[in-house]
Amino acid sequence: MQKLSVVIITFNEERNIERCLKSVQDIADEIVVVDSNSQDKTLEICEKYKAKVYQQEWLGYSEQKNLGNEKANYDYVFSIDADEALSEELKTSIQTAKNNNFGDAYQFNRLNNYCGKWIRHTSWYPDVKLRIWNKKQGLWKGEIHEKIYLSDNVKRVHLKGDLLHYSYYTIQDHIAQVNKFSEISADAKFNKGKKAGVFVIVFSPMFKFFKEYILKLGILDGLYGFAISVISAHESFLKYLKLYQKTHS
Repeated sequence: MQKLSVVIITFNEERNIERCLKSVQDIADEIVVVDSNSQDKTLEICEKYKAKVYQQEWLGYSEQKNLGNEKANYDYVFSIDADEALSEELKTSIQTAKNNNFGDAYQFNRLNNYCGKWIRHTSWYPDVKLRIWNKKQGLWKGEIHEKIYLSDNVKRVHLKGDLLHYSYYTIQDHIAQVNKFSEISADAKFNKGKKAGVFVIVFSPMFKFFKEYILKLGILDGLYGFAISVISAHESFLKYLKLYQKTHS
């Protein structure tokens, strides 16, 4: 049976980390945690589940995750965020693939919990994520919304079951994260020499809302579907407005 390293990056995740660790303990042959000097009970909880913890000042999302993969003892790694957990169906699917010695890269749907409600529309579902692969055949890249870039010959297999993502507990959490991510996105675009004009600043948020609420059926998720669509549009607006400001300052 192919062994599996579960890799998690953390910073002050005492609210989420135990749920995550508990869900993966039956499929993990080791749990590797790369922590950015948490000041809460994150490390205490990780020790409870016998995770191997490495301290590292924040390098960026991709760099932090790639470091975790380097620390893993086994070739096959499962990258999971601290605010995620496995559904029982996904856990069974992963165990079955593991019993068959893996051999491919594995992706699955992610189901997002927003302020206590499961969101089944907008771009938030099925939100397919590739998270299990041979670390010799893939690498994390990207500033935010980072992705795994695989070697050309690697086959992707879709597993049944949902990866459960406990995204935001409050609207305030979402808005704060949008402000942070829009700044990172604007910086990344600016560093690549990209610019944003008034047309993009005005119409990109409008299209984003239309896409999320109408085309992606956010309307079926009720008030929170509307909230996600509006805040997603606001993130688009902030990203391009901040980029405009950077290029005209």
